[in-house]
Amino acid sequence: MQNFQRVNNLVGWLVFIIAAATYILTMEPVASFWDCGEFIAASYKLQVPHPPGAPLFLLVGRLFSFLALGDVTRVAYYVNMVSALSSAGASLFLFWTITMLARKLVGEPESGTDATALKVLFAGLVGSLAYTYADSAWFSASEAEVYAMSSLFTALVFWAILRWERVADEVGADRWLLLIAYFTGLSIGVHLLNLVTMPALAFVYYFRRYQYSALGAWATFGIGMVVVGAIMVGIIPSLPSFANFFEITFVNSFGLPFNSGIIFFLVLFFGTLIYLFSYAKRSANYFLFNGLLAFCFIMIGYISYGVIVVRAVQNPPINENDPSNAISVVSYLKREQYGDRPLLNGPVYNSQASRQENGAPIYIKGTKDYEKIGYKTNPVYEAREKVLLPRIYSPQGNHIAAYKNWVRLPAADRKPSLGTNVSFMFKYQIGFMYWRYFMWNFAGRESDIQNAAWLRPWDTTKDLPKELAGNKARNQFFMLPLILGLAGLYFQLVKGKRDAFIVGLLFFFTGIAIVIYLNQPPVEPRERDYTFAGSYYAFCVWIGLGVLAIDDLLKKYLGSGSGVVAGVVGLAIPGIMAVVGWDDHNRSNRYHSVDSAKNLLASCAKNAILFTGGDNDTFPLWYVQEVEGFRTDVRVCNLSLLGTDWYGKQMLQKAYDSDILPMTLEPRNFAQGKNDYLPFYEIPELKSGVDLKRYIELVKADNPAVNRQTENGSVNIMPTKTFVVPVDREAVKAMGYVPTEDTARIIDNLVWTLNKPALYKSDLLMLDMLANNGWKRPIYFSTTLSNSNYIGLKEYMYMEGLAYRLMPVKNPGAQEGVINTPVMYKNMMEMRFKGLDNPNAYFDENYKRFPLNARKSYYMLAAQLVNEAQVDTGAKKAEKEAMAYKVIQHCLKAMPNNAVRFDFYMPQFVPLLLQLGKEKEANAMADQMAADAEDDLKYYTSRKKDQTTSDFEVQTNVYVLQQLVMAYKNAGKATLAAKYEKPFNTYMPFAQASQAAQDPGSYEEE
Repeated sequence: MQNFQRVNNLVGWLVFIIAAATYILTMEPVASFWDCGEFIAASYKLQVPHPPGAPLFLLVGRLFSFLALGDVTRVAYYVNMVSALSSAGASLFLFWTITMLARKLVGEPESGTDATALKVLFAGLVGSLAYTYADSAWFSASEAEVYAMSSLFTALVFWAILRWERVADEVGADRWLLLIAYFTGLSIGVHLLNLVTMPALAFVYYFRRYQYSALGAWATFGIGMVVVGAIMVGIIPSLPSFANFFEITFVNSFGLPFNSGIIFFLVLFFGTLIYLFSYAKRSANYFLFNGLLAFCFIMIGYISYGVIVVRAVQNPPINENDPSNAISVVSYLKREQYGDRPLLNGPVYNSQASRQENGAPIYIKGTKDYEKIGYKTNPVYEAREKVLLPRIYSPQGNHIAAYKNWVRLPAADRKPSLGTNVSFMFKYQIGFMYWRYFMWNFAGRESDIQNAAWLRPWDTTKDLPKELAGNKARNQFFMLPLILGLAGLYFQLVKGKRDAFIVGLLFFFTGIAIVIYLNQPPVEPRERDYTFAGSYYAFCVWIGLGVLAIDDLLKKYLGSGSGVVAGVVGLAIPGIMAVVGWDDHNRSNRYHSVDSAKNLLASCAKNAILFTGGDNDTFPLWYVQEVEGFRTDVRVCNLSLLGTDWYGKQMLQKAYDSDILPMTLEPRNFAQGKNDYLPFYEIPELKSGVDLKRYIELVKADNPAVNRQTENGSVNIMPTKTFVVPVDREAVKAMGYVPTEDTARIIDNLVWTLNKPALYKSDLLMLDMLANNGWKRPIYFSTTLSNSNYIGLKEYMYMEGLAYRLMPVKNPGAQEGVINTPVMYKNMMEMRFKGLDNPNAYFDENYKRFPLNARKSYYMLAAQLVNEAQVDTGAKKAEKEAMAYKVIQHCLKAMPNNAVRFDFYMPQFVPLLLQLGKEKEANAMADQMAADAEDDLKYYTSRKKDQTTSDFEVQTNVYVLQQLVMAYKNAGKATLAAKYEKPFNTYMPFAQASQAAQDPGSYEEE
């Protein structure tokens, strides 16, 4: 037995080495898109990321960043390694979990190499390696996100409860339960997903210590759920809430200094603990004593959140929600900024609130006490406006349209019934957003395109377009992992029902139960499969036990050799998963997330203010500034965050080489609940416009001229949509940033009309900056923003790279701004696109979207140079044409078709090449795009209407053909135009909206 234990340990560590090597070889060497840039930057300098934070992850990431040995460009690599090694650790503990469960089914091995040992070890190998190469686990292992470490804690906790079960009758065995409590507390500092393991753990304890009864089973289930609730509701938010209550009471009511209430709470808390420990010892209450110990160990782990508070007090540049006092800490831990979703009973999308009622008071920290600035408002719905299990709840327009794609909604004046809500839950939330992901991992994945389906064994690449047939994420597993897992489930049900039930609970609570709790809306900006990695972990237990099922079938024919054969057959399955999945999980050649951030910052002049939008527009910028120290003179201002009080306050502080932003509004003017929404109430006398600086002054003073009384109290209003910003023409000329040829057109007043029906707080703060900047600091807008974020100022914007610069020069009708040719040429020709020319590198569909805006900028620059050449003569004309051709060549070389397929901006390069006399290159490019478009259209026009990607693909490819036809017609090349007109006429009827096909729009981020 001891010999087996040594072999078991060695093989487990072999699994760890294989998994770690796999993940390190395939992980991204830089900061990935989405939250990774934020987490790496926050780890490197121990800053405060978005709620509810991940302090333990940050601490570990900080330690790993030291391995960069001062090379800041390697920090991201080593923080990514935290996920790689965490996922490898999950595979290690999964191996030991499977071997423990397998031994309960087939008996204890007598040595490390007997027949029983071999099949147990093979079971562990197959199951743990299947998880190693499962799509969702591999994805999380390759980037600096919290889900890999969360999986490690799930694996640790489940393994530890099985270890306790093996020694439960020994003296001191319950120390394993205390270790589980500690792991649980630590896991809170990473992610809350690990908490849903509690019901399964409760049943392990119950089955091991008590005689089974139906009542006992239900009681155990209830206790498990109570433990989950106690941690999620009773410990995580409630303890800070109690501290908050005492703090406000002591400061506001008793006149004591700040933090006196928190000190009193801590004394009361620890005093109560000491008393309870004393009582438990005096009364010899074993359960109370151990329960208190477990609580303390959870708290020891949970105390990692102290890092968040300590760092927030220091006010670092990344300090989301500013959880530096009792009030903001509670809001941070409760994730209040994300709002609530109905769960068991509540309104649906067309429910009408009968009234608004005041909820909890809103406080901010003043100079002497906590000032009450208002109340949270909660909509009140009558009983007839609510339904059970409300799944169809979001009133957003695109969400309502998406609901209709999944279920038949009743008339607008009727509420979706319970049946309709349940139907949506099963079709979309469970079917599409869980089982589809499940089948990706264990059956096969169609592609990496958003909303891709799973593959059946008979799905082939026949009749698929090249883009899909050659998609590296097309992984066909022939359902072999699924079949082996179902065999293992059946075998465990037959041989060990209780353990099957426990693994099943883990599978359910880390999968479907999360789906029900999250209540996902019908539109997501990206796939969310990483959320359910714990469920796939549980299924891999059954994949491992499937080896025992094969052995059970073969032993009557092969005798003692059946285990080896079963193991070899079983190992083929993770082997297939590894081979098929390697190319689409290999991120080792991807660098553009960091390059895109540097390219955007490099588009800005010194000491600029840069307005950005979504996560992928901002987090990579934070990374390159905070970690690599690149262009720290540029102040990144995220418009999504600017609507919060804490972010507005941060903009009033210096950050590195960037001075405070030119804002006159004070924190009291944009505190939570203040100026969140400024409705449009037109004052006729101001219809022609109002001085913006004067308007901001009136808002700052809550002047009656811009203040109106509503049913919810007084609010400031937007009295006109036309604003005026004076321009000191001579001072602007002296600054020298307006192009020489445009200095005569510098305006006396910037006058424009907002393209918004009302103002939000983010708009107000932006207007404050525009009013008080005095044209001193350069103001830029990222080209990836939605049109509404430009607030109607496009006619005053000059493109200087991947950003628009606000200029005191008007260009009427310039819907895309104008090109500042010399500046933009320099910026665009110096941009880096490392790796985007590598056809062997893997770029998923999401990654391929980001070159769209760069290609658009190259086209606009080249088109402007061609236009300028047409009005020039001689050497100047030739110079401009040569520059235009260099721009096109630079774009094509940096992002060639064989690496990043030509997109819907590329047909516009064809007429430019024709005008430059490069007909051969234009024809080759056009032929390539037309062939690809026809290939796609042949497939997508044959798909069923419920395929969500078909309409967009059809419209986009018809648009490509249309542009090619127009290019050759305008160039007077009728024969070539006819070549592309034929397929265009064939497929045009399939494009449902001609306008949508002509203007597919630019990519906008979450």
